[in-house]
Amino acid sequence: MKKVLVISGSPRKGGNSDILCDEFIKGAMNAGNEVAKVRVAEKKIGYCLGCYYCREHGGRCVLNDDMEDILQKIIEADVLVFATPVYFYSMSAQLKTLIDRTVARWTEIGNKELYYIMTSTEDEDDTMDATLAGLHGFAMCVDGYEEKGILYGKGVTDKGDVRNRPELMQIAYEMGESVHE
Repeated sequence: MKKVLVISGSPRKGGNSDILCDEFIKGAMNAGNEVAKVRVAEKKIGYCLGCYYCREHGGRCVLNDDMEDILQKIIEADVLVFATPVYFYSMSAQLKTLIDRTVARWTEIGNKELYYIMTSTEDEDDTMDATLAGLHGFAMCVDGYEEKGILYGKGVTDKGDVRNRPELMQIAYEMGESVHE
């Protein structure tokens, strides 16, 4: 059993990337894993101030918000799943804010299996290149990461469109189900 943390960066509850998170979760739970989900838009997470208060205070941030609890969950997880819609060829502001706030204890985040779920209106091959590069930027700062799966959910626009794409739903489920010891 692995501890899986799914981080949904969608501002829309029930949006396409959020729905794919839920399919991943079904698969991961079916494989016997312990799974938790964080919907970033439902949390109070301020922007990193770049003040480095955390450096002088044992990883404690000057901002008093929900990030301390989320960061502890990130550190404790074996598997991290980052999910985001693609906005202007990048990740959502919600997810980027969370990633930036990991700076307080980023050296404690190590040995993670990483999965990425991305959705976009466009369906061109290069639509998600910049988004994936941003996610890789986080990964490159994590010692001992292993990229295990990427879901490219192209061509979905309106909330719930992904439900009409059974192949994407199946990929998300199977990615989750592939998480095991």
